[in-house]
Amino acid sequence: MAEVTDMNFNDGQKDMFMTFVVGKETYGIEICHIIEIIGMQEYTEMPEMPEYIKGIINLRGNIIPLMDVRLRFRMEPRPYDDRTCVIVTVVDTVLVGLIVDGVSEVITLPEDSISSLQGLAGTQGNRFVRNVGKTPSGIVLIVDPNKLVNDDELEMLRTL
Repeated sequence: MAEVTDMNFNDGQKDMFMTFVVGKETYGIEICHIIEIIGMQEYTEMPEMPEYIKGIINLRGNIIPLMDVRLRFRMEPRPYDDRTCVIVTVVDTVLVGLIVDGVSEVITLPEDSISSLQGLAGTQGNRFVRNVGKTPSGIVLIVDPNKLVNDDELEMLRTL
């Protein structure tokens, strides 16, 4: 399993987010968490994995588990197409490929345009969505890659 032990995140990317689409919603991940974005790859299925772990790929010698974000968010599955992308990110120290319906653009979200879910009336927060960003074109749900798996799931990914 590919693990990352030392990440140097560039402060110049502080307010930058890669936006992507899953279902009808737009999500964002801080650009400093993204290793690369690739098209959907053929993958090898692994037995006894949760439904949202589709399998593994070999990316330039690194074995990377693929997580279908749509299934992780308990949405209906849909066939992969030419817009389906894999966002390679780091979850704790493990490289993980996040399968999304499509990647949109890189945007800048200044700190004053981001609200915590904890502060929004009527919300208890969300396990996967950390904050909400406000843009001229709408709302971006900001995902924390480290929250996509719990400790047990992370250990499972390390064993792949």
